[in-house]
Amino acid sequence: MSYDFITLLGPTACGKTDCAVALARRIDGEIVSADSRQVYKYMDIGTGKDLDCYHTGGTPIPYHLIDIAEPGEKYNIFRFQQDFLAAYNDIKARQKNCIVCGGSGLYLESILRNYRLEAVPENAELRNRLAHYSLPELTKKLGAMKRLHNTTDVDTAQRAIRAIEIETYYQDHPQSQGELPVWNSFVVGLDVSREVRRERISQRLRQRLESGMVKEVRSLLDRGVDSDTLINYGLEYKYLTLYLIGQLSYDEMVRQLEIAIHQFSKRQMTWFRGMERRGIHIHWVKPGEEFDTLVEQLAEIMQS
Repeated sequence: MSYDFITLLGPTACGKTDCAVALARRIDGEIVSADSRQVYKYMDIGTGKDLDCYHTGGTPIPYHLIDIAEPGEKYNIFRFQQDFLAAYNDIKARQKNCIVCGGSGLYLESILRNYRLEAVPENAELRNRLAHYSLPELTKKLGAMKRLHNTTDVDTAQRAIRAIEIETYYQDHPQSQGELPVWNSFVVGLDVSREVRRERISQRLRQRLESGMVKEVRSLLDRGVDSDTLINYGLEYKYLTLYLIGQLSYDEMVRQLEIAIHQFSKRQMTWFRGMERRGIHIHWVKPGEEFDTLVEQLAEIMQS
């Protein structure tokens, strides 16, 4: 079979970037990031961009959809789909192979399953009508409109209202799925045991703190990025911001952040298993020799 691109996914701290770079070197590829926070400039340590990885082992590996938005700027799945399509066309125009690498399940699934590509306008009347609903009430209403795969839709009342707004628009404007092509992707998942994943998460958190992650978040605040915006980015940016504005002690921040990252990793795996139930076949392999063997197989496929 021939494939339009290879997708490399897995939970946080499983070694996706290193594996993607190794694969890119073997198949003459370029990497497109599918990470909802790596799009932002100046958010390097906390998002795990690991840009040095792209420059190790020889000629630098080109990457896309990293550092393309300002912190605080609104970036969403609609923009991601547009940006991905542009990056994909650019890569293929130069006769290179495309590798999609990331852990943001919704972003990945939006291109693998050709989510509807359309900008949904604001509905002021609907927003006013929903303004006094509680979050549980909004969650119930949204759940009656669609299956709640994405729990971030109901993290806050504002997000829930936006999700209802989108679903309402789609119901009122039924049409085909949109402008994205129907792609054929070979999807690889990095299979790291829960115990190893937990150990790597804890070790990586210590390394990031030692590498200046607190300074990075402080510099974002100094640039004028609102603390609520950083908190809304979640995980590292949420807890470090709470520490810097005095709502958490340093030890509380570290402890709560570590727990939150472990929980996030578990949610990622739940999402990936859901992707499989929704028809996406994921070839799970362990990093190391098993992955290296798969790389050789993929090289034959992509270069045939």
